[in-house]
Amino acid sequence: MKKKIAVLPGDGIGLEVVKAATTVLDKTAELFGHQFEYQYGDIGGHSIDKHNDPLPQETIDTCLKSDGVLLGAVGGPKWDNLPGGIRPEQGLLGIRKALQLFANLRPVTGHESLTEASTLKKEVVDGVDLVIVRELTGGLYFGEPKERREIDGEEGAVDSLIYKKSEIERIVRQAFEMAKVRRKKLTSVDKANVLETSRLWRETVEEMKQDYPEVEVEHMLVDNASMQLIRDPKQFDVMVTENTFGDILSDAASMLTGSLGMLPSASIGSEAPGLYEPVHGSAPDIEGQGKANPLAAIASAAMMLKYSFHMHEEADAIDTAISEVLNAGYRTGDIAQNNDNILSTEEMTTKVVEAIKK
Repeated sequence: MKKKIAVLPGDGIGLEVVKAATTVLDKTAELFGHQFEYQYGDIGGHSIDKHNDPLPQETIDTCLKSDGVLLGAVGGPKWDNLPGGIRPEQGLLGIRKALQLFANLRPVTGHESLTEASTLKKEVVDGVDLVIVRELTGGLYFGEPKERREIDGEEGAVDSLIYKKSEIERIVRQAFEMAKVRRKKLTSVDKANVLETSRLWRETVEEMKQDYPEVEVEHMLVDNASMQLIRDPKQFDVMVTENTFGDILSDAASMLTGSLGMLPSASIGSEAPGLYEPVHGSAPDIEGQGKANPLAAIASAAMMLKYSFHMHEEADAIDTAISEVLNAGYRTGDIAQNNDNILSTEEMTTKVVEAIKK
């Protein structure tokens, strides 16, 4: 099978982790008889430097012609104070919008061999297996107006939190469908005691649960959810929430695995190719030093195989290889303990490839 993959390395360690992911994809294609063709595009700060635009139309066109999109990372302090308010993150928001990607899937799996890397107790993180389903196209990040203006005689600013019912329905349905084939529990996270958008969200979930009688549904306020995620994460199966809450909760969930370098993600829509990226940022402080953890990017590539290409056996082979490498005691610096065998980005990638070949 031949598939076209748009590759957007982005900024910082993005180039290094994307290279690791394509290396693993190439070996997987070789072993399973597939062919992956890569088309590279610019995004984020690197694209601003090159095109004065965080998301050139050429990049959008490349993505639209692909079967899946693999992204590294965007951003960095170099581009924090550019004239005109231009920012690398506008490229990420823009490509999600251009591809009409409304659902961000962030699985959080506790590897037994990594429990010591987490700041939480072993008994808390052992066996964690949850997915955060985050809405991507609405909420504060996209609400208009966004403006600075005078408020009550002094300098102020306005952001708008806006959701249409149809936007809520499509993300909630995605979460219900996922819960149906997992452990059949859905936790909807909102702030319905304060926000009108959250009250609409909760009402919509209540209406839709009639279509999924096999799925247990609970509602949880976001402040309580953030506490419960750290106190007892194993109570969760699928968590669904709006854009801002999901952004915060999924980063908090990274501490269950010990490092942001361990978390993959997928952003999917109805028609366009899905976008797959590690949850971590561009980490410019370790750029080019071979210290980046490639496992989240590699696991994101596995999610591409599963959700966009329906290559479940191939995706499982990559996930199993990652687990075997970790169980053998190999680590990058971000997840290492005192006696671990610390590998560079390239060395860790080689170990995963070797495990896949087995």
